[in-house]
Amino acid sequence: MLLIVLEFVPITGFAQGALYVVPYLLIGYDILRKAGLGISHGEFFDESFLMAIATLGAMVMGEYREAAGVMLFYQIGEMFQRYAVGKSRGNISALMDLRPDYANIENEKGELEKVDPDDVEVGTVIVVQPGEKIPIDGKIVSGNASLDMHALTGESLPREVGAGEDVLSGSINLSGVLRIETTKEADESTASKILDLVENSSMKKSRSENFITRFARVYTPFVCVAAVLLAIGVPFVRMMFLGMEPMWQMWIERALILLVISCPCALVISVPLTFFAGIGSASANGVLVKGSNYLEALSHVDTVVFDKTGTLTKGVFEVAAVHPDIIEKEELLHLAAHVERYSTHPIAASLRAAYPHEKDDCSVEDIEEIAGHGIKAVINGKTVCVGNDKMMASIGAKWHQCENDKVGTVIHVAIDGQYVGHVIISDVAKPTSKKALVELKHEGVKETVMLTGDMKKVADSVAGELGIDTAYSELLPADKVEKVETLLSREQGTEKKLAFVGDGINDAPVLSRADVGIAMGALGSDAAIEAADVVLMDDDPMRISLAMRIAKKTISIVKQNIVLTLGVKAACLILGALGMASMWAAIFADVGVMVIAVLNAMRAMIIKK
Repeated sequence: MLLIVLEFVPITGFAQGALYVVPYLLIGYDILRKAGLGISHGEFFDESFLMAIATLGAMVMGEYREAAGVMLFYQIGEMFQRYAVGKSRGNISALMDLRPDYANIENEKGELEKVDPDDVEVGTVIVVQPGEKIPIDGKIVSGNASLDMHALTGESLPREVGAGEDVLSGSINLSGVLRIETTKEADESTASKILDLVENSSMKKSRSENFITRFARVYTPFVCVAAVLLAIGVPFVRMMFLGMEPMWQMWIERALILLVISCPCALVISVPLTFFAGIGSASANGVLVKGSNYLEALSHVDTVVFDKTGTLTKGVFEVAAVHPDIIEKEELLHLAAHVERYSTHPIAASLRAAYPHEKDDCSVEDIEEIAGHGIKAVINGKTVCVGNDKMMASIGAKWHQCENDKVGTVIHVAIDGQYVGHVIISDVAKPTSKKALVELKHEGVKETVMLTGDMKKVADSVAGELGIDTAYSELLPADKVEKVETLLSREQGTEKKLAFVGDGINDAPVLSRADVGIAMGALGSDAAIEAADVVLMDDDPMRISLAMRIAKKTISIVKQNIVLTLGVKAACLILGALGMASMWAAIFADVGVMVIAVLNAMRAMIIKK
């Protein structure tokens, strides 16, 4: 406003300059201060130094409006930058509230006391009331509730939980009182680890960021030397060697314009800001990227290698098929589950989960577990055997399988030595695994590979069901590393990258070896999460293609900003040196390009799911 008023003040010369000094100092005080501090610390060549020299020179040359205008528009550009940083930080700021300030513990009187989560030991039962955040990872002892896990996993819908289920710190309890037995210490819980990952992500810079840093260190001094040569060298040559009028004022003015044009703030600001926005967008969608270097590597991935169990499959046994012979399907499943009711084996748990109903008229007696065979019991006076081929052979039952049986573990059932059917137990694929692989192909992935310790028959079945290009089975952890080494050797000498996706503790060496290690964060082991470069917070394979889409968009915007900035500056520098660019053109080349680059960088925060 003050600058507009001064346009109508009828004074000129030094008086006009004195009046313009006031808005100039008000607008540019912090820039001049930063330049002064830089000089005092021996760090001359930054954007504040360039802006200070250029505008002070303009004031000395009598270009008062231009000097104040440069400061004003530079500050407007800085305002856009602060807005963009705040906007992208908003995607991450929700994570900063993940770690609750307290945990509720019942005292001897049954009253709730608020204590520091860091003081809560593993195995302590804490109480989480509606509206509160879960402070520490644990298992629900009692209670049912809906949990808002959006900040953790990006899930938009609440998740229903009950007794016996594991819950993650940072989740918000929307309904019901939960009593939770802690399974980790506060600093090892999910919320704390997420915060550490996000806070440290800026430490690992991409090649593009490192290039810009190195470029600015060389570019800025070069431009300053060029400006000095333009302001002093050209007039001196004109006067001493060409016998021409030196025209000091014109060449000094051109040098000042050159300084304003050359200010590298558009590059220095927009490139890191774009990566920051990309990492923020990924965090908001349940994908934690530990550094912009990994985001850049993710954009070049053309081979994705998967672990099977817990990554592409659920990692838990489920009843995949029931094939009765001479009894009803329901009765066959009931007998199998009833005999296995006291077993702790995972297969027994899957049978009980498939048939949770118990009949009052059934009595189970003389339970005998035969190692390597199965379980035999007497139900209502009849001997029921539930087990594998060996058990059926030992009792003389003539068992068989259907031609269209699914691949998995076959559990045979016989009554008084007569075969009555079988149940197939298998580790079923996650609902989104097949679609996730299709999406990866759309994102440019050339080859998908699966590595597993399972039998070849099981591996081939899963690979065929999901559309995996190549499957390697019966592998030990060391074998997985060897396979990845072989695949990596094909990528040498190219920009193409290999990503490995896993969740188990035995996947940690492979995650570390791959160009990009991606860990399943919700169910994955701590070792896998620590070794990984990218963490998927809800174990959904669909997040991989989403992360790649965010990475590619981020890198595309970075390249656009580099080309835009350098192209405009190069053109304006040439025009400025030839005297064909005014100070206002210089302002556009600096501040205008910076605003455009910052606004373009903000697009990295928007991603279509």
